[in-house]
Amino acid sequence: MTFNIRKITEADRCEYINMAREFYSSPAVIKNVPEKNFAAAFEECLNSDAYAECYILECDGDTAGYGLILKSYSQEAGGKVIWFDELFVKLRYRGLGFGSKFFEYIFANLPAARYRLEVEKENLPAVNLYKKLGFKFLQYDQMIKENN
Repeated sequence: MTFNIRKITEADRCEYINMAREFYSSPAVIKNVPEKNFAAAFEECLNSDAYAECYILECDGDTAGYGLILKSYSQEAGGKVIWFDELFVKLRYRGLGFGSKFFEYIFANLPAARYRLEVEKENLPAVNLYKKLGFKFLQYDQMIKENN
């Protein structure tokens, strides 16, 4: 089995949008997002890597999933912060180590002072993976204000 990670390209548009749609209709997320957000995120990743980067996960040349990271800076952390915003692996590729390989790829290629992610506590396979990779639950809650 050959595993590959590469940045998203225009040729990935339909596949990415279908995977994002599936991700946002799964129990891994709290709520759906408008369809237009998938295209906007794709365009952001395709045209700039200042705020977001999207990677396609491949297995033997087939698309196995995608990973979306976001970038910020934290004075508290003392440097760049990489947010693992979305990690989606198609059902037939789950449990084969693709999630771990994606994290290892980002750790090796995008050094940062801090790495963050969000997870539904009920998503035990994801929680177990993240703990194995050294992530810990924060001791405080986050708040949000949306303007849409």
